[in-house]
Amino acid sequence: MVSALFLVVFVGTPSGNAADISFGGPRPFKLFVPSTYNAAFPAPLIIALHGYQQSGDKFEKYLNLTPVAEARGILYVHPNGTADKSGTRFWNATPECCDIHTPKVNDNAYLMSIIDQVSKNYTVDPDRIYVIGHSNGGFMANTMACLHADRIAAVVSMAGGGYAKSSMCKPSSPINILEIWGTKDVTFSGNHMMGKVIPGAVKTAAIWGALNHCSKTVFKLPEKLDLDSKQRGSETTQYQYTECADNADVEFWTISGAEHVPHLSMNFTADVVDYLLAHPKVAAPQPESSATPTPTPS
Repeated sequence: MVSALFLVVFVGTPSGNAADISFGGPRPFKLFVPSTYNAAFPAPLIIALHGYQQSGDKFEKYLNLTPVAEARGILYVHPNGTADKSGTRFWNATPECCDIHTPKVNDNAYLMSIIDQVSKNYTVDPDRIYVIGHSNGGFMANTMACLHADRIAAVVSMAGGGYAKSSMCKPSSPINILEIWGTKDVTFSGNHMMGKVIPGAVKTAAIWGALNHCSKTVFKLPEKLDLDSKQRGSETTQYQYTECADNADVEFWTISGAEHVPHLSMNFTADVVDYLLAHPKVAAPQPESSATPTPTPS
């Protein structure tokens, strides 16, 4: 039952030191609370989603996001997907990926319950709630953007696709999007899953550009980034869609020569987190007042 996902029990309280706070329930998770957390000041929240066959702890070991969360004062969760009958963990992101062997799991409700429970017990900045995911977790990040643009400020999808039918993604408002893909990823040009064709890197970014009502003009940023530790120098090119609705941001970073699981450089996670923090929730422009101005006395 979906309602069971919300039976999460808060355990513990921060005491001025960085801490992992446990939340119980059918699908427990831990919240990292930075030592600088102060309930008087709203803090950003990041949820990181692992790939297929992985776990939250393994993804954290890969990203090493905890030190960045401590340095930036971020509340941070890296939950586990459901384990199927063979013990393989997954996220049920789209009909194509990746709930293959079990009854359909409502991961959308589960992840929103995490946001709700953390927000209930901590002072979360509602304009700075973020999701980052890799592969199957990237699919889930994109899906959360499709379903919850009203709550989530930005998502980062690493090597993750979306719905086979892009028309199934209907965000309620513009949302900030960063797609990151290695150019040698086997899924860069697209993928076949469950008998359906999944859009590849370029098309996925273009879909988000269209959903955010951006111009078809894509700007190549002059500065390259060093995101892959196996390559010398800066190998990552940044592309940015222009003139998006409500000043939303859509970016596409290509890691030249990287495969599905890039070898992350020392600054990869800090660069990605800094992107997120620079993109709070998109604010719709306020309509101009139709009131008749008061004449200035002469």
